[in-house]
This record gives sequence, C-alpha cells and structure tokens, in this order.
Amino acid sequence: MGMGRLLWTPKDEVVERANITRFIEYVKRLTGLDLEGYWGLYRWSIEEIPAFWSAVWDFCQVKHSRRYEVVVDDLSRFPGAKWFLGSKLNFTENLLMHGEGRALVLRREDGFREEITYSQLREMVAGTAAALGEAGVSPGDRVAAYTPNIIEAVAAMLATLGLGAIWSSCGTELGVTAVVDRLGQIGPRILFTVDGYLYKGRTYNLLKRVDEITRSVRTIEKVVVTPYMGLEEKRSDCFLFNDFKAGKMPSYSQMPFNHPGFIMFSSGTTGKPKCMVQSAGGVLINHLKELILHIDLKPNDVITFITSPGWMMWNWLLSSLAVGATVVLYDGNPFHPSPDAMWDVVDEEGVTIFGCSATYINSLMGQGLKPRETHDLSRLREVVQTGSPLSADGFEYVYKALGDDIHFNSISGGTDINGCFAIGSPILPVYAGELQSPGLGMKIKAYDESGEPIYDRPGELVCEAPTPSMPLYFWGDHDNSMYLEAYFTFYRHKRVWRHGDYVEFHSRTGGITFYGRSDATLKISGVRIGTAEIYSIVERIPGIADSLAVGQPWRGDERIILFVKMKPGAVLSDELRERIKRSLREEASPRHVPAKIIEVEDIPYTYNMKKVEIAVANILAGRPVKNRDALLNPDSLEIYERIKLQLEED
Repeated sequence: MGMGRLLWTPKDEVVERANITRFIEYVKRLTGLDLEGYWGLYRWSIEEIPAFWSAVWDFCQVKHSRRYEVVVDDLSRFPGAKWFLGSKLNFTENLLMHGEGRALVLRREDGFREEITYSQLREMVAGTAAALGEAGVSPGDRVAAYTPNIIEAVAAMLATLGLGAIWSSCGTELGVTAVVDRLGQIGPRILFTVDGYLYKGRTYNLLKRVDEITRSVRTIEKVVVTPYMGLEEKRSDCFLFNDFKAGKMPSYSQMPFNHPGFIMFSSGTTGKPKCMVQSAGGVLINHLKELILHIDLKPNDVITFITSPGWMMWNWLLSSLAVGATVVLYDGNPFHPSPDAMWDVVDEEGVTIFGCSATYINSLMGQGLKPRETHDLSRLREVVQTGSPLSADGFEYVYKALGDDIHFNSISGGTDINGCFAIGSPILPVYAGELQSPGLGMKIKAYDESGEPIYDRPGELVCEAPTPSMPLYFWGDHDNSMYLEAYFTFYRHKRVWRHGDYVEFHSRTGGITFYGRSDATLKISGVRIGTAEIYSIVERIPGIADSLAVGQPWRGDERIILFVKMKPGAVLSDELRERIKRSLREEASPRHVPAKIIEVEDIPYTYNMKKVEIAVANILAGRPVKNRDALLNPDSLEIYERIKLQLEED
C-alpha cells in the first residue's frame, strides 16, 4: 500500500500546551529516562507496562480511598491479569469531583435544549442513588436502561456506579427482541426508560415495547420512566424519574479496582450478543488515558459525539466529566431537520471536540457539504472519528470541509475494551488514511497467518499484553470458554488477543491503516483483500451512495460480488459498471475487481453503523443468518435472498 499524504502537522504551541507533553516531562522526572517525543513514550509504555499505568494513575489523578499495593499481579496471565490490587475507589466520584459550571447540554433534533451544571448533576445523581439504595440495589446488582441520549440516562448510570452496582444500557433504536436478548441474559432489577423518543421528525411511543420487555425479563422489579415526549399517562406500575429520588447521596461505595462496573454487548450479528463484563476501575483509567493524553481534553473543552447509549462511545464520551469538561448530548438524527443539524450545534454550543462515524463523514462528503463556509467553526480544534474505516479521501475531505488546522483524530478499538487500540496524538502529524499511532500501553502488532509480526502489508490486529479495561469475563461464561474462543484461540501457539480487524502498520510513519473486519476479509486466489479498500474507491465514483462487497464461494475459489446503492436519480449503467471495474483494477489491483456488480435499494447496517458483510456472505453461501434483530434494517436482507436465487440461476 502507498504512503498516505501528509495533511496536518501540529504547531509548536499545540505541542507545548498538550497534556501529553506534560506527561512526557512527568515520566522523564519519574524515571530519569530521556524519552524522545511520542514514540519514545510509547516504547516505554509497552516495555514497562506496570510503571506506565502507575504513572497514568498519578498524572490523571485517579481519586481513591485506598492506594494500590501492586499495579498488576501477573502480565503472563492473559486473560486474567488483575490490576491495581488493594486499591479502593468509586467510578462516579471520579466523574463528579472536579466539575464546575456546565456539565451537560442536551440538544434534540427539533431544537429542544436543556442544560445542567455540575452541582445540579451531583444533586440529581445523589437523589437517584438514594432511591436505588432504598429499592434494595446493592453492589453487584444490575441496573439497565432503554433510553435515548438524555441527561436522565447519564444521571442513572452515575447513580448506579455510585452504589457499586453494574450498569448496562441499550439505545431506543433497538427493537424488543434485541433488548430482551441482551437484558434477559444479565437479569437487571431496575429499568430506566422514557415514554417515547423522536427520530427524523417522528415521535415513537416506547411504553408498549417496555411492557413487552418487562414481561420477558422477569427480574425487573421497578421501571423508572422519564416523561421525555409528554406521552406518559399516569401508571401504577412505573415511577416517574423526578419522583424516583430519596434524599441525600449515600456515600460513594468504595469498591476494589477490579469490581465489575459495566456490561457491554457485542453487536450480536453472529448469535446472541456476548455480555462483556468490565471493571469500573479499568474503564475509568483507560478512558482517562485516552481523553487526557490522546484527545488532549481540558476542563474548558466542549465535547460531543454522535452516539446513543447502546454504543461504547456513549460511555467514553461521558468519562469527559472526569476532566470537568462540558458534554453536549445530541438526541435524534444528525441530518434532521437539515444536513447542517450537527454544525448548528457545533456553532451554537462552541464545540471544541466533535466526534462522529465514518458513515457520517461519507454522507457529508456525498452531499458536498463544506461546514467551514456556512458555520462558525472557530472554536473547533479536533474531530474524532470511529465506527468503521475511513478512506484516505475521507481524511482529505475533513481538512477541505472543516478547516486546515484541525487535529483529525481517527480512532479504533472496540466495545470489548471500552476504548481504543489505535488512536491519535496531538503531537504527531496526520497522514491520509492512517490512524496516527498505537495507544499508549497497547502492545499491538499486525500478524501474518503464521503469527509473525509484519509491517507495510496487511495482517491481523493483535494485542500481545493485557490492559486494564479488557473484560473481566463474559456474563454466564462459567468456564471462560466463550472468552477464550472470542479472542485467544486463533493463534494457538501464542497467547495474544486477536481482535478481528485487518490492518497495516506503516514502518515509515508509525501510522496504522484499517481495512475492515478480518472475518469479512475477501480471499481471492489465496490473497487477502480488505473490503474497506474497495469501498474507498467505489464510493468516490459519482452517482454511488453506498456499497457492500462480499466473497462468494465459486468453483473452488472465491469471487467478489459488489452491491451498490445508487444516489437518487442515478442509474447503474453498463458504462458505470466498467468504470467501477477499471477504477478498482487501476487503483487497487486486478484481484479487487468484482465478478458481478448488482444494484440494491439498501445495505444492511448494525446499530453502531457498521456494514454487515457477514450476513450477506452467509445468505449467498446458503448459511443461516442468526440474529436479524441486531441489524438496524433487517428487512434489507430479503433483497439479498432474492439475489441469491438469481445468482443460482446464472
């Protein structure tokens, strides 16, 4: 693969003022080592893992009632290493101790706005925690939410973790079966929800869905409803959020670092979602590291991310409270009522750090929008992107459309670790199509099929050492077999975490290019091809709105079938098919050229906006598709079932 073009170099004053520059000086004083810039720090962070995380604990000011005795018990226990033994702390106390001024601002697609200060949030959390305590919730109990991205959801999460209970949330975009598949496994006692929500101008009543969920999930004892859309009729079986409070905060429960705090769910596209249990301490210290050192978050920042409570980026965004920053919650469709919806918010709220998915940037690019020409983006200094790989063109578009002097911070990791394996740094340059660096303390590499590290060609992303936010265990996985199967059995002779991403480490820049999920990797005549390489070329061609590439077993090999969704008014002509093939042949390789190009009305996506190649590949190969409920648009699969029959007739 070629080198990405240099798009941004941080100015001297940016480097001087960066939190990570202070951290490097701090580590130099601590160790007496002469660490050179980011790469010197990174090498130290993976060679001296306990010393690194200990430095993060002190530099990021983890509040604790008891300091740790040992940073990590045994790095060779993978999985299973225990972190910060002997320490006691509370997650919520860490998020609410610094803040003054505005904590949360809610912006809804219809213009509704609400804001709350840190002192009001502390009061709200205290009352909710007291009510949970009175309802009998104690450490280790599960509390769940089925909610849009609103202030009450944040307060409920913080109240739950304040008591040492375990939090789990689903966004309202999930249907009943998908929610039951998740919550039914973990048995929550309390459910926080809303009467309804708004999306693309339509109001949806949620209460019937909530009734079905509580009938199926028998452990739920109380339902607490926020009358968000004014649909709530008085019901005897529900508490209203504002009535569900009882006096003052019980003191923050001081829990061991490795006490469970979160249950996160896998997307569930290959079976029932896996329930990944993560420690409150591990998630806290990992988020602090990423937000303070990699995102360069400071107390005067205003940060937002297009997300819902069903995606780990919601948890990540809310940890910004630990720095004392202002968090803007956006609820609704980011393109409603106009394609400018988010840029109005950025402009009006003075957003300094804006987060979104590759899908969002591709949509802006497809519509030819240039917010820098229509909005005041003078306070915006950083754009964070994740969700799926963004093409080099997408990187270049950000600089053209938003500003030359923005730190474009493309990040990648997973729900599995509630954080990032690869992430940017404010003191490194940005190259088109490359994530700037491995995360500090993340000992990651690309491996070939025999388990050897490789550079400058694509391979499997692996992590060679434990980190604090990796799951403690999977819920209900009593012998750890699901956990081991998920990450540790691919390279049998080596104990490494195989993440399932197809990546390339660039030896010249240190950057990393992501090519998509490795289980969706195409293998043509024995050569592996990442689907993101195809999308980045195809989706630049005028008239094409979206695309999906899958491999189909064919005459002892595999052939590529490319599905394209056209923009309104555009037609997939024979000429356009030829242009697609020519572009792939010239810009990628002859192996990237699809055997068939088929027009479709819709492309299947998960709820956090990842294309679902595997479901379509299963349909074409005649395998069953499990868990259609995990998809945003499950009906789209019927299109591919019809196409399969046509392909069989060819």
